[in-house]
Amino acid sequence: MATIEECRAALEKLSDNMQHAEGDARTAAALDRSVSCHITDLDVTFAGRMTGGRIQVHETLQGPPREKAQIRLSMTGDDLVALVAGELHFAKAWGSGRVKLHAGVRDLLLLRKLL
Repeated sequence: MATIEECRAALEKLSDNMQHAEGDARTAAALDRSVSCHITDLDVTFAGRMTGGRIQVHETLQGPPREKAQIRLSMTGDDLVALVAGELHFAKAWGSGRVKLHAGVRDLLLLRKLL
């Protein structure tokens, strides 16, 4: 099972990857939205903001998100680490229910280019 530190490092790596995105993915990375990522097996939520082509984690909370972010992810820590490492394909994980993503329709259309 991935640790909180490994999950935070995975989010940092995702943020770094977003910073170097090109084309349509760059447009998606440029969104300015509140973000939360609930790690279900650790029952921890990373909350912050996607802005300036990066994800900025402002706080780590015990339990599910306290506020409804504009973009909400939910998954196990191992799945987060595997997604960022390229070992797990987002569409398959989302389709099978291993990863849950909630956002507005317009944001979903943009985010699919990033993920």
